[in-house]
Formats: sequence, structure tokens, C-alpha cells
Amino acid sequence: MESKPRIGVYICHCGVNISATVDVEQVAEFAATLPNVVVSRDYLYMCSDPGQGLIQEDIETYDLNRVVVASCSPRMHEPTFQGAAQQAGMNPYLVEMANIREQCSWVHSDRERATEKAKWLVASVVAKAAELSPLEEREVDVTPGSVVVGGGVAGMAAALDVADAGFPVYLVEKSERLGGRLAELNRTFPTLEPVADLIGPLIERVQTHPAITLFLNAQVTNVEGYVGNFKVKVTGQEGERQVEVGSIIIATGYDLFDPQRKPELGYEYPNVITSLEMEQRLFDGDLAVNGREPQRVTFIQCVGSRDVQVGNPYCSRVCCMYTAKQASLVKDILPNADVTVLYMDVRTFGKGAEEFYDEARAKGVRYRKGNVSEIYRRGERVVLSGEDTLLGQPFDWETDLVVLAVGMESRADISELSTMLKLPRSADGFFLELHPKLRPVDTAVNGVFLAGCCQGPKDIPDTVAQAKAAASSALIPLLKGTVPVESATAVVDADLCAGCGMCVDVCPYGAPALDLLWGVSKINAVLCKGCGACATACPSKAINLQHFTPEQILAQVDALVG
Repeated sequence: MESKPRIGVYICHCGVNISATVDVEQVAEFAATLPNVVVSRDYLYMCSDPGQGLIQEDIETYDLNRVVVASCSPRMHEPTFQGAAQQAGMNPYLVEMANIREQCSWVHSDRERATEKAKWLVASVVAKAAELSPLEEREVDVTPGSVVVGGGVAGMAAALDVADAGFPVYLVEKSERLGGRLAELNRTFPTLEPVADLIGPLIERVQTHPAITLFLNAQVTNVEGYVGNFKVKVTGQEGERQVEVGSIIIATGYDLFDPQRKPELGYEYPNVITSLEMEQRLFDGDLAVNGREPQRVTFIQCVGSRDVQVGNPYCSRVCCMYTAKQASLVKDILPNADVTVLYMDVRTFGKGAEEFYDEARAKGVRYRKGNVSEIYRRGERVVLSGEDTLLGQPFDWETDLVVLAVGMESRADISELSTMLKLPRSADGFFLELHPKLRPVDTAVNGVFLAGCCQGPKDIPDTVAQAKAAASSALIPLLKGTVPVESATAVVDADLCAGCGMCVDVCPYGAPALDLLWGVSKINAVLCKGCGACATACPSKAINLQHFTPEQILAQVDALVG
């Protein structure tokens, strides 16, 4: 027979994040009066080592069998408090959290009313905690190896790190060569290092590494399984092959904005080119227009970026710097040419970037703050019509060569991979990381990680850094040999299940399946993420979500309305 709940309640000040709006001491005094609460405390930072130690001491001293922490979002520190309780001998699923920061102190200014709200949030969680049951923690074995999707600089960097750790890697590249977008560039900024010197050795290492199996002209066409045990089908010219791995790294890169979507910029004219086309001209050392060297070269920034009309309100992050690089190289080739950059804002973050921008201007590159509304042809030249936004005056600027600094977009074929792996995307179309600060390479699918510009625009150093971070994360399950799986999963009451299959249709993770022999639904606990979609959809009420049972939820509701 389960013992009576003995609950400890801990209210966090979170520095002043909570205490500036909520009377924390008053909330702690209120919590002490709630049913089944045997100790209630407040502390400056509950997530700190002394704060966790306080919880652990009370578990032993007061024989606690439930812990409630009222602090920040459970997403941030629930594992912290679960781990602290587990070290003191308590089942981690007997820990519950009340979010009185994001859901209370940060959204209110009235201290008295915020304090009252915090009290009832704590009361509801205490009521739920009394109904909690311990859950068994489970693990599954891991198949050693990783699939890396994408053979650009991100994919290659990630593949090499995993392979160097001694695990097999299957690198899948859609085109016939490695290198991705980086291979199309001439020089890097701010060092002006030739790209060939950078990428050549990287490609050779990948091609000759004994632990890397390379698939060119191939793509991933199906993925089954779960973290630690993925089955990935790769389809190429050589037919189909299925590989079994423990983790997957997505490094599919980006597309460049198509300037034809902004016809007013005159991309159909031969002397209006994109920044990528300019890279090739600089590589060839030939900037001629209609057989003549241009006397005036004009760069237009933010083409397809920071533009709500084309659906890209975000900054592509690299355009300012690669424009400075190209403009500087043009001055080296044509020192007497008039080189002008028309910009909205100049953003030069990154090591050495501001200095490089200053060097470009010192060479004679002119920067003019302005928006171009139209480009039209006049003889063998083109005219840029727009507004000097600094002076508030219109201009008509005649030039020989226009370079459109096109931005980055998510790949056109990203939806196929997104659907196959059930990976969410952010509003800008790129893959969505699990948490922008704390888990920037993780995804909503355990065991699948993001690297490079598939997650958002970034330059080469940031791309490589994220690729190495993704490789490090992908190596964790491979090195451990086992992975923990979610315990708060859905369970089916076979006596109530009618076998309608609604749970199969609504589950985004493919966890439920109909047992053809018995005609009832069964849930793969390894695939289940505990989202509760199946329990909500079940017309027979045959599915319960552990740790979020009807009894627990109703106890919270009763506490709030009581």
C-alpha cells in the first residue's frame, strides 16, 4: 500500500526575476498550510548547488516522498531537480514544478495580484503532486554509427568528428560532389583565404577516411525507428541501401534567394548579376561587361533578406561581409573604378569583421545608405532609381555593373525531409532547434541533430562550430551504448480499446499501432514522446498519459477552483 504523501515545497526567488513581482516569503508561508505539505521553504536560487542540497537534506530529514519546486520553466530546470531528488533516493517522477516566473512574475506588474496568482499555481501543483506515482526509468541499446545528410562544410565537419571518434559514418550528398555552397566561392572573409585551400584538404580527408561511407548523387528516402536505433534508406544511382545507426545529423544547407522574384531589380540585364556570379568572375579575374572593364560597380545589399514582401523578414547575416569582401577585391583588380555599396544597415559581427569593413572603406569603397526601387537600362549601362535614406533625397545612379547581394533561404526540398523525420520548422522555413539558447543543435526528435545553415543563416565559422557541436551531441548515445527513453508515455487499456485507429492517425511520432491479432492499439513506449495527442483523440477513453492522468489533472483543477 502506497504511503501517505509527504510533500516538500520550495519557492525560488530566481534572483529578482520572481521576487521583484512576487512576495516569495508569503507564497512559502501559504504553501505550508496546504494538505500533505510537511515543509515549505524559499531560497534565492533553488537551482544552485546549495538550493539542491537543501532539497536533498529535507528529503532525508522529513522523509519526503514528493517535491514541488516553484521557479522557472520546467523545460529549463526540471531535469536539475529530478536529478537532485534521485540522488537523495526519490523517484524523479515524484518531482513536480510550478512555473511562477514565465507564467506569473514576468507577465504581471501588480505585486499583490501576482503573489495571489503564484499561491494558486503552487496549490494546483501540490494537489497534482499528491496524486503522482513513481515511474520506471528505461533504456534501450544503441546501434553504433551516424548518418550525416548533406556533404557541405557542415556535413563534412560533423562526419569527420564522429568518424574520428571511431564510429562508422554514412555521408549522404544529393549532388555529384562534396563541398556544397562553399565550393562555389572564391575567397573567404575576413582573411581572404582562397576557398580551394580551405575545402580541398577537407574533402580529401572525408574521401579517404576509413570510417566514412560516402553516398553521392543520393538522398535519404525513408527513416524508421527511434533514437539509438534508426533504419535509414538511402537511394542513389547504385540502387537502395538501408543502414542502421544510432543518431542522425542534418546538414542540408540552404538555397540562395532568386532575384527574379524582385523583377524591379533588373536581373534580366547582362550587367546585373548575383553575388554568387560575382564570386566566379573574381575567381576568373574577369569583370568585363560587354567586353569592357567597368568604370563603376555598384553593390545592392539585402536582396531577399529583411524583406517582408518576399516573406523573408530575417537577416541573412553574411551579406554585409561578403559584399565588403567582393567590393574590396574589385578595388584590387580595378583600383580606379568607382565602387559603391548601397545598404540598409551594415552588420559586421564576427572576429575581425569590423576591421575588415574599415579596410574596405580605406581602399576607397564608398558606402551609401539607400533603398533601390527600380533598375532600368540606359544604353550599355543601367540606372538605379531609389532614395538616399540618410539624406532623404531621391537619386538616379548610372553604373556599369550591379551586384545583387542575395540572401539565404531554406531549401526548396526541405519539406520532404521535414515530413519524413517529423522535424518542425520555424516561421522562416528553416529547421527548428529544440531551444534557441540551451539546446541549439537538438531537435524535437531525440537522436536527430542540426548542423549549419539548415537551421538558419550563418557564416563559415559558425557553421563549422555548430557542426562540431552536433557531432558532439550525436556521439553521446554512441559512446554510452544506451539511451534513456521517456517514461511519461501513453498506455492503452485493452479492455476499453475499440481498435478504431484514431490514435494511429493523430500521433506525430508513429508510436501507436493496431495489433491485427487482437484488434486493439498498442503503443511503442520508445517512440512515444508523451504529447497526449492520442489520449485526447481516443473516443473510448482507453488511453491514459502517465504523469498526466485524469486524476492528477482534475486534482489541479479542483485546487484552482476551490
